[in-house]
Amino acid sequence: MTQERLQKLMARAGLCSRREGERIISEGRVTVNGHVAHLGSSADPSVDHIKVDGKMLRRKETPRYILLYKPRQVMTTCDDPEERMTVLDLLKPTIRERVYPVGRLDYHSEGLLLMTNDGDLATRVAHPRYGIVREYLVKVRGNLSDSELMRLRRGAHVDGRKVVPKSARRERITREGNSWWRVEVTEGRTHEVRELFFRVGHPVQRLRRTAIGPLRDDHIAPGQFRDLTGTEIARLEKATKKGFQKPKGSPRKESEKAPRRGRTGSKR
Repeated sequence: MTQERLQKLMARAGLCSRREGERIISEGRVTVNGHVAHLGSSADPSVDHIKVDGKMLRRKETPRYILLYKPRQVMTTCDDPEERMTVLDLLKPTIRERVYPVGRLDYHSEGLLLMTNDGDLATRVAHPRYGIVREYLVKVRGNLSDSELMRLRRGAHVDGRKVVPKSARRERITREGNSWWRVEVTEGRTHEVRELFFRVGHPVQRLRRTAIGPLRDDHIAPGQFRDLTGTEIARLEKATKKGFQKPKGSPRKESEKAPRRGRTGSKR
């Protein structure tokens, strides 16, 4: 019998990402053999009855990878208590698989969003450890001075974690004296780009995600979506492996350990 963490099983079944699965488990919405599960619980899907919100956890679906242009004033969630439009509402008429958004774009932001039921890839794309670069085109109030730009590039603490942009460069200045910037980040934290500009005194007026790692499409319009090509999926897989960084203090593999030195000059 092989048991695995529930959030991993949920991601593999295409229900949600592992992080979202942890939230669902902590809310008491998952049961195993009739008992409410807790964070850290494991199960064997071949013998255990796993239910999420009262519905049996289905086996893994055929992987689906969709690139969506999220319009402004659309929620990047699977459901919304306030009944606002979600990204799933944009897909429902044509997409039958249970896909979910990878990462977040806040309500007032727009741009590219990856939707998939591949939980393992979703985890690698979303987690900062894998170094997937997200590019944004940002319009801010006014124009940054040299000192403000230096502060922006040094980064700031957002939700208790230091966020440093990978790059930030000005694209143009508008007639009204506002400015457009192209910014790259790897953290993927909610509101991080807005916070970086707010901290230097230039609130964001408009924000559009233009790339997720190697994924880019300058011709897709708000509300439109398409399947990724095989080449795009392969490039995304490669990018998550190329950018992977081991957490500090992680144990080294046996092959990475320094060889033991034999004792020399010992007396019998």
